[in-house]
This record gives sequence, C-alpha cells and structure tokens, in this order.
Amino acid sequence: MRAFIPITVVLTVLVALSSLAAAAGYRLASWKDDLFAYPTVLATGYGGDYVKVGYVEQRDLYQRDVVPEKKTKPEYVDLEIKGVEKDMTAREGRVSVKFVATGKVTGGAKAVVIYVHGRRGNRHQGANDWMFGGNFNRIKNLMARNGGVYLSPGFPSLGRRGVAQAKLLVLEYAKNSPGAPIFLACGSLGGRICWGLADDAAASKHIDGYLLMGSTSDAGFLQTDAFKRRVPVYLGHGTGDIVISWKKQEAFFKKVKQRDPSYPIKFALFDTGSHGTPIRMTDWRLILNWMLQVNGA
Repeated sequence: MRAFIPITVVLTVLVALSSLAAAAGYRLASWKDDLFAYPTVLATGYGGDYVKVGYVEQRDLYQRDVVPEKKTKPEYVDLEIKGVEKDMTAREGRVSVKFVATGKVTGGAKAVVIYVHGRRGNRHQGANDWMFGGNFNRIKNLMARNGGVYLSPGFPSLGRRGVAQAKLLVLEYAKNSPGAPIFLACGSLGGRICWGLADDAAASKHIDGYLLMGSTSDAGFLQTDAFKRRVPVYLGHGTGDIVISWKKQEAFFKKVKQRDPSYPIKFALFDTGSHGTPIRMTDWRLILNWMLQVNGA
C-alpha cells in the first residue's frame, strides 16, 4: 500500500528546495495532469495559439460528476489542501476585501493567482473544491504544492468598487511576496475587473498574466501599458455560451493578433461548451506555465 504523505510535509520539502527551483526556472509541477488535460484538440490555428477543444457533456460533466455541476468524483480532488486555507480580510483606508487564501497566505509566495467571480458570485465560489469538476481544487493544490498562493475574493460590485478591492489585493500581495508573478483569472462578467486593472497603471505593473474564462473583452486593452509590456492573455470560451458570445472573444483575439502577430495571447474554444465550461475545462497548469515562460521566469 502506498504510504500517505500529508500536504504539510510536502509543503515543507518544497520550501526547502525553493532555491533550487528558482535556479532552474519556476514552473508548476505536475498534479493530476491526466485528469485535467484537454481531452481532444480538434483543430489549431495561429501557430497553436488558437485551439478548438472537444467538449462532450456526457463525458466531461455527467460522467465526471457524482452530482452534476455540484459535486465531482473524489479522484478529482484532494481535501488535504484545507490544511493551508484561510478566510482573510485585507484593508487599506476605506477599502476592504474578504477573500479565501490557500497556500502561502501571509506572504513569501513564489507566485500568486487571484480568481475573480462573475455576477452573483462570492469568495466561496472560487474556493469550492467540488464544483466545476474539481478545477478550483486543482488550482489550489497546484499553487500550494509549488510554494504559491491562490486567492478567491468576494466582490459585491464588479464596477469601480470591485476594481478598487481587487487592486488592494494585488498591491498587498505584490508587497508581501516581492518578485512573485501575479496572475488574474476572471470568470464571466468578472472580466470587467480584469480589464479595469489592466487600465490601472499602479496595479497593472504588478500583473503578469490575464485569464478570461467565459468572460468579456475590451479593445481598450490595446492602448494600455499592460499591452505595451506584452503581458500574456488567455481566453477560454464555449461555443454554446448563451450569456457572452464566443464570437466576441474570437474577434478580440484576432484584433490583438492583427496588431501584433507575435503577441502572447491564446484562445481555447470549447466545442459545444456552455458559459461555465471554461472554468471546468481550462488546464491551469498548461496556461500558467506558458505565462511563466513568456515572462522569463
């Protein structure tokens, strides 16, 4: 029988090896890749930056979940991660934000991933281990097992107030984890916060990648310092999304490529996928390691 090693022991070993990891180039090590890799790539374009991924609802949702859309099968999760998870609040002046943090919650993280929920979401959505096929549990494990931190904040507003709250969190972790790349992942209408921060000079200089999942686009991004810095962007969308059209994201992708054919932007189109499919099917490790490579980590 294989011996069980608590995640606390794994984390201790990883911290001890951090100097070696830095020397070799920081990347997220493999964790359940066989379960979370894209099942089938149907087509590619733009030198591989555009991929059409096969999504089969019967296979990727009903056969993957015990309770469809609410609880995935146990093999997709590892709840030992709860041992390094904490409900926290960040405050600066009149701005405060509550968030669930997993991994190096108080600082010293090697990388930071912040998830921004959409309308009617809350900080618990991005920390839910069982929903979305266990994909949030995977990013929590990937970050904690690799000396990073994953944050799932709650935003009552996705407008200016939400942007201010997200900015506070970005600046807080840029300060307590100096030099750590910060990635912003926005689902659905949470994209408004992604683009709002991209347009904020004080915040955007700390952000090293934007992930938009079933989310919005903003042509104004091409005028930002983030675009000039060539910050990598990932777009994930389902062809069956009736909330936000995938065609708008495709048009945005093509507009960026038209402006700069070599710009680091990727588009994963999940064939027949619905609004929530990119959150379920995005391969976090694949995308984040690509962004780390682009940033020269």
